[in-house]
Amino acid sequence: MAMLRPPHPGEMIRHDVLEPLGVSVTAAAKALGVTRPALSNLLNARASLSPEMALRIEKAFGPKMEHLMKMQLAYDIARTRARASSIRVRPYEPTT
Repeated sequence: MAMLRPPHPGEMIRHDVLEPLGVSVTAAAKALGVTRPALSNLLNARASLSPEMALRIEKAFGPKMEHLMKMQLAYDIARTRARASSIRVRPYEPTT
């Protein structure tokens, strides 16, 4: 069964990776080769995790890219399902 409100991967990266290592956002951004605002946006759930960023995080800190991307997908699916009633599409009916 899918989680109703899976966490944003940025939250997990902040709490389970950076905080235990005592790494600041500035130091992590430098290690990843990205800007501080780009990383901050991810960590604060204002930006989605891209495959490239996931690979950078894997290379620098260890969590597997595939796991991080699955977290992003679960988060995106849950958010989209939550607003499914506002997406108005009728079932396709072939014309004859």
